[in-house]
Amino acid sequence: MIVEPLEFQATRQFPEVSYQQALESWTFVDLAVKEPLFTSPFRDVFFKASDGFWWLDIVEGSLSRQCESADALRAELATQEGQDKYLLAGLALTAHRSGLVPGPSQVYGSTVTPVLGGKLDVSNIKTTDFIVAVNIAGQVHSQVRDLPVGTRISGVTISREDRMEG
Repeated sequence: MIVEPLEFQATRQFPEVSYQQALESWTFVDLAVKEPLFTSPFRDVFFKASDGFWWLDIVEGSLSRQCESADALRAELATQEGQDKYLLAGLALTAHRSGLVPGPSQVYGSTVTPVLGGKLDVSNIKTTDFIVAVNIAGQVHSQVRDLPVGTRISGVTISREDRMEG
């Protein structure tokens, strides 16, 4: 079991509106009738649904049902293996100890996302806004998910669409 410093949070919770905004770009996974419960330090979102508990793996860009009951999910997250798999708790604790501490609306993210070749290690970790990080991850996964394995990405452009209403 990971022993946490007083300020370290193994899970995070955000307001419902934050989850709605963060998940807008994840249209390629079925989030219907799934209620966000909490988030891992690295943006993964856990959901409750009538058929169990689901995990949106932000690194892999996939949604999967992990447990049938809350007790099973609690038991899984109480193990070292579960904490490492679902929360990346060891890496989060290392980042925390190195001085990277997310603010109230932040999570850990990658300077270069793993789907584009970034490594899951402290040298590639930054703190970032939850809504922005999850939404951008969904956009990236949506765009690269059908590319052949090994496709080289030459660059990434992030732009903001300003909408005028009137």
